[in-house]
Amino acid sequence: MKRKSKFMKATGIFLMTALVLTGCTKATSGDTKFPEQMPVFTTKDLGGNTVTNSIFEEKDLTVVNIWGTFCTPCVEEMPELGEWAKSMPDNVQLVGLVADLQSEDDTEHHDLAVSITEKADANFTHMIANSDFDNITKSVTGVPTTFFVDKEGKIVGNAVVGADVEGCKKAVEDYFNEQQK
Repeated sequence: MKRKSKFMKATGIFLMTALVLTGCTKATSGDTKFPEQMPVFTTKDLGGNTVTNSIFEEKDLTVVNIWGTFCTPCVEEMPELGEWAKSMPDNVQLVGLVADLQSEDDTEHHDLAVSITEKADANFTHMIANSDFDNITKSVTGVPTTFFVDKEGKIVGNAVVGADVEGCKKAVEDYFNEQQK
């Protein structure tokens, strides 16, 4: 168990270093290449509830926002994301993935993430980015990065790199317009 803890800590340090070196960004157009399918995962949300892949089955489209507690643009866009989440149609949901929080044991980042989301009134699910998400997080070049997942867990459309809620809204609209063709 101690070995796994050291591995998780090393993975977390690597991810944090990579994200800090690449930085967070206000908005850019990016060619982020995610895998075609979400990985099988079991994690916790900030409230300690278990979250699995079944979260995607609940809606036609899930907007996944990867963010970090260290990232000023991430924190600044959180209130707007919270408002958007409240106004989404019934068949769409918003889920956060906290990039610099890899385990429940990381109370420093956990408490900071809770504080950020509460202050922003961003009352949607925020998941811990444990090792189950390694295939996703290694694709991220900066945070925030937002991507889209259909009800079968397939990653669809193009990721939005940077704090660009309007761009994310347009991507959702474009997705459903394409589905109607």
